[in-house]
Amino acid sequence: MTFVGNLRRALSAVAVVAALAGAGCASNKLDTSALNPDPPSKMFANADAKMSSGNFDDAAKQFEAVDREHPYSPEARKSIVMAAYAYYRAGKTPEAIASAERYVALHPGTKEAPMAHHIIAMSYFDDLKTANRDQTAARKALEQFKILRTRFPESEYSRDADNKIRICMDNLAAQEMEVGRYYLNQHNYVAAINRFKTVVSDYQTTAHVEEALARLVESYMALGVVTEAQNAAAILGHNYPDSKWYKDSYALLQSGGVGPRDDSGSWLSKAWKSVPKFGLGSG
Repeated sequence: MTFVGNLRRALSAVAVVAALAGAGCASNKLDTSALNPDPPSKMFANADAKMSSGNFDDAAKQFEAVDREHPYSPEARKSIVMAAYAYYRAGKTPEAIASAERYVALHPGTKEAPMAHHIIAMSYFDDLKTANRDQTAARKALEQFKILRTRFPESEYSRDADNKIRICMDNLAAQEMEVGRYYLNQHNYVAAINRFKTVVSDYQTTAHVEEALARLVESYMALGVVTEAQNAAAILGHNYPDSKWYKDSYALLQSGGVGPRDDSGSWLSKAWKSVPKFGLGSG
């Protein structure tokens, strides 16, 4: 009886182990099926269909799912930038920027890279502020548009980059002028000069450069740095002879008994010659 009892107990233990193993296999099968969603091509097509129907937020999440579930598939790479575009269309610019930046970090030289840079640029561009507010968006948009123009000159996304660059630079120059005028009114001429110098050095192709040159004349005359004032007026008169700003600057110099005079050794002359001119001298 002892032998039979031991045998029965052994067989019962084997049965329990077998049952547990069977249950484990069944459980594994369920988990495996849960980790294998639709094929990437189908998921991508579904996301694209949501985009076409204007359901941008859901499309973005579906594109992200393609990359998450099938990271090594051909569709995964493009799904990252498409998620960024879908978020942009949904008005979720932080998510659009994050997704597009992830794309350019992982795939900087691929054919979708210009699109990713364009999404980043436009996300910031759409958030441009007036001159009296923070210009972080303008700076970041400008950076991305310059990347498009220099790295991807043949891309369709770089075709309107020049115009967007001009707008961003105009915003940045306008803010420098706003601050420079404030310092000038406060008789803080050194601080004012630094702002106007930035416009003349970095934003020569904007509409603000005429006034910046004239304000330099005014600031330098106030400080008694007459040679720099004369040089600023000379550059202003040479490039914008019919400008009202030149007429005012000329009159200011005349009131001090001097006139415009070029100084090739001045920082201003060197800065002016270092940047190509586009359409200057139009008055």
